Amino acid sequence: MSVDVLAIGAHPDDADLGVGGFLCTLADAGKTTAILDLTQGELGSRGTVAEREVEAAESARLLGLTARINARLPDGGIANTPEQRRVVVEIIRQLRPRIVIGPLRPDRHPDHEAAHDLVKDAHFFSGVHGLKTESPAYRAQSLYGYTAYFEGANTPTHVVDISAVFDRKLEALRAFKSQLHNVDYNGPETLVASSQFWDAITTRAAYWGNTIGVRYGEPLYGTLPLAMNLPPELEEPS
Repeated sequence: MSVDVLAIGAHPDDADLGVGGFLCTLADAGKTTAILDLTQGELGSRGTVAEREVEAAESARLLGLTARINARLPDGGIANTPEQRRVVVEIIRQLRPRIVIGPLRPDRHPDHEAAHDLVKDAHFFSGVHGLKTESPAYRAQSLYGYTAYFEGANTPTHVVDISAVFDRKLEALRAFKSQLHNVDYNGPETLVASSQFWDAITTRAAYWGNTIGVRYGEPLYGTLPLAMNLPPELEEPS
């Protein structure tokens, strides 16, 4: 199996929050998409591993993903080590994505920051023939970054118009009943479970959409220069 785009998150719901609209848009365009969750979120203040597995599967269905995989790395213990890199490298080689999207730093969550370094290096080493895994060496054409909910000081290189699929992104996020705002779930109050955080999902999307003159947008952060012959504004319409 191969996919066009692989989005990687430290925990189930990270990639859905950061690029769920983009993945949904790609699926609508006939592209194949996948999410790799690095951990099962077993240290979460709310929800069990079993609950989060069901939630992630339902979100994947709503986003139209081709595949969703969990690397089962330790929650709270993500580290850019040779052992953990080998796990991620093998999954990249199996899926052979044209584009990899990983967490950006800085971020308030240590796992998100560690995942940034892990994904960046795994993207590189997946193309190194001397690193042997079960699958042959392969490197994606491009690596992009995303933020689940904290922008830091980064300026995006791209903003994707997700206006047409934003309601479906919210529906997919509602699948995370134990994690995000849900008055019917009995659990401790956390930042991401607050009503303020839920409202900020729309506020954030509206802000980025406004930067490109649409209703809702998601930022992407390029890590390498992109080739260009003519500016997109001067390209002849197809």
